[in-house]
Amino acid sequence: MSDDVRLTVWVRGRVQGVGFRWWTRARALELGLVGWARNTADGRVEVVAEGPRAAGVKLVELLRGCDTPGRVDGVVERWSEARGSLSGFVER
Repeated sequence: MSDDVRLTVWVRGRVQGVGFRWWTRARALELGLVGWARNTADGRVEVVAEGPRAAGVKLVELLRGCDTPGRVDGVVERWSEARGSLSGFVER
C-alpha cells in the first residue's frame, strides 16, 4: 500500500471533556483509518492516523469543520510515511 500515509494532527480549543476523541475515532473508522487520539497535558488533542492520503485529507477537513464536539480554535497537521504498525483506532 504505497499510497498510505501517516498523519499527525494537533487540535487546540475546547476539545477535552466534550467527546472529541470519541467523535474523532468514529470519523477515522468511517474513513478506514487506523491510529489513535489522546489528550495532551497542554489541553490539545493529538491524533495519529494511517491510511490512504485522501482519507487523511478528509479527516483533517472534518477536524476543522463546524460539526466537531466542543470548539476547535486551530489544527496543525504533519504528514509522513506510513509505518504500518497501527491497527484499529483507539482513544488513549
